[in-house]
Amino acid sequence: MNEIVVPARRARGLRKSFEQLRDDSAHHSLARTLGAANLVFFGVGCTIGSGIFVLTGNAAASFAGPAVLISFIFAGLACGFAALCYAELASAIPVPGSAYSYSYATLGEVAAWVTGWLMVLEYGIATSLVAVGFSGYATSFLHDVGITIPAAFSTPFLASVQDGAQIVFTTGPRINAVAAAGVLVATALLTRGVSFSAAVNSVIVLLKVGVLVAFVAVGILWIEPHNWTPFIPPNEGGFAYGWAGIFRAASTIFFAYVGFETVSTAAAEARNPQRDMPIGVLGSMLICTALYISVAAVLTGVVPFRKLGVPDPIAVAVNAMGLPWFAALVKIGAIIGLCSVLLTTMYGQTRVFYAMARDGLLPPTFARIHASSRTPLLGTLIVGGTVALAAALLPITILSDLVSLGVALSFVMVCLSVIWLRNTQPQLPRPFRVPFGGVRVRGVWLGVTPILGIVFCSLMIVPLVLDVAGKAVHGNALPAILFLGYALIGAAVYIFYSRRHSLLRKRIADDDRR
Repeated sequence: MNEIVVPARRARGLRKSFEQLRDDSAHHSLARTLGAANLVFFGVGCTIGSGIFVLTGNAAASFAGPAVLISFIFAGLACGFAALCYAELASAIPVPGSAYSYSYATLGEVAAWVTGWLMVLEYGIATSLVAVGFSGYATSFLHDVGITIPAAFSTPFLASVQDGAQIVFTTGPRINAVAAAGVLVATALLTRGVSFSAAVNSVIVLLKVGVLVAFVAVGILWIEPHNWTPFIPPNEGGFAYGWAGIFRAASTIFFAYVGFETVSTAAAEARNPQRDMPIGVLGSMLICTALYISVAAVLTGVVPFRKLGVPDPIAVAVNAMGLPWFAALVKIGAIIGLCSVLLTTMYGQTRVFYAMARDGLLPPTFARIHASSRTPLLGTLIVGGTVALAAALLPITILSDLVSLGVALSFVMVCLSVIWLRNTQPQLPRPFRVPFGGVRVRGVWLGVTPILGIVFCSLMIVPLVLDVAGKAVHGNALPAILFLGYALIGAAVYIFYSRRHSLLRKRIADDDRR
């Protein structure tokens, strides 16, 4: 196919108009079945999962120690400012695709592609990470009831081992089949339709929140205060403990708050998006922050933090309490809870692909809606298979870093979009506006909330990038290779496919020919 030629003067401002966005919102084949409560449950369902059940222990063991509580506060602040920006954009531009669609309308097609590609990383790898945690808890529970899953089928091909202040990667003849199976089950549920998926998710959310509240209530009785001493362990080099470790841990667990963003991907399926989207975004954010901090405090108080670098840290904690019945209850709750995260993160991934495919930036398969389920069936199956493969092969440490980088960069794009939109479309109806106002510098409005969002999200990115670069310098280049390889693949896809198939470019070229 010949490349679509767009004059340079037009290409620089290649943005979707608000008329096109409204048309996209009004004319799609997805079903509007989600209310405010469904959206809050979606956000909680996606957020309360891997951050608590998986990454809290790893962040404490590898980076922050008991001070992982401070890490959650820093990460929560960054996500809180970003959540307010999401709420304003979701109320003003209620379209599928979340940050990708916002960037397309504000910063242009190239920025939209970068954001969308980051969200592919964010959601796809997040699902793989959750699946690895699911595998850890499922394997632990099955072992308790006398069923042993061989390590060859519950350990990824590429595994990570903590060696002092360093993380060493090893390979072997193994595959995490349990993690892959969890992803495939979630994929099957999503193909049934969004109403069915939302109903299943709501039940699961109630169960797992109840289990976590019970863990906190019972765990308080088993806290050993000496496990919190020293609260900030002295630095052992690099990002191992100390304040450097606190910020590194914050960058690791940062993606744990991504659930509120999943709410914004559901705009096309919300009954009243202008009212319900802000409720879903902010409501899920507040609920999850309170649970994160409470669970992290109990977890590090019950078990010495160095023992928590496993895929199932809460299972380690409840085993330490010596209450077999409670351990079984919590592990079942974790398994069920991680199932809801698999479901909602997979949902977010498929809806981002749907939005990108409708714009011609990805193959039309991802936007093809099945007649009976009214879901992007083929796209869901393709995404499910790819994510299952990643879950089977990659370890938690690499997965969490990949996801956190994607989350932080896409959040920065959203904060920038709020600033751009306020300056270029000041009269656009905004049922929700970010708080704290702003200042004008040479006529340009700079909002306090989006600027703080950019600053805090950047603080999440810096330790992660420095750590990956430091590992590469000392001979462990695998994480850096994965980062750079993913970026190069994204650039190649955009140059050789997306630019040539962009529907917006085609419309502009047709207009110019007329």
